[in-house]
Amino acid sequence: MGVQVKATLGKVLFQTKLVAGSNELISDEPQDLGGGNTGFNPFELLASSLASCTAATLRIYMDRKQWLVDEIVVEVELIEDKDNKKTNFKRTISFVGGNLDEEQKKRLHLIAEKCPVHRLITGQVTVDTTI
Repeated sequence: MGVQVKATLGKVLFQTKLVAGSNELISDEPQDLGGGNTGFNPFELLASSLASCTAATLRIYMDRKQWLVDEIVVEVELIEDKDNKKTNFKRTISFVGGNLDEEQKKRLHLIAEKCPVHRLITGQVTVDTTI
């Protein structure tokens, strides 16, 4: 699956327009870092990718199994350890409504680990840059 995103930064410091297909959003930095706090910062966008992909992956699986819940809640905290050049994503998944038993929850934990964004960020990643 190919993904293409275009980022455009104009004269408003750090406020970046992101376009993917017909969708747009704004990324920015917090005010204490010189931004206007008008959108998610890049780290929040990265954590959001993991959270939303996890929720969607679980929903697809649960729908197929007909395991009913009112909501799937995925919280992701990105913790950067600059001293050790390491990043940790702390992901917490909860379900509102429904009656999932412990075996189902164990299975859903395994399914969450197979989310495409999870696999991407835990796999081998390269960045090729052209100017």
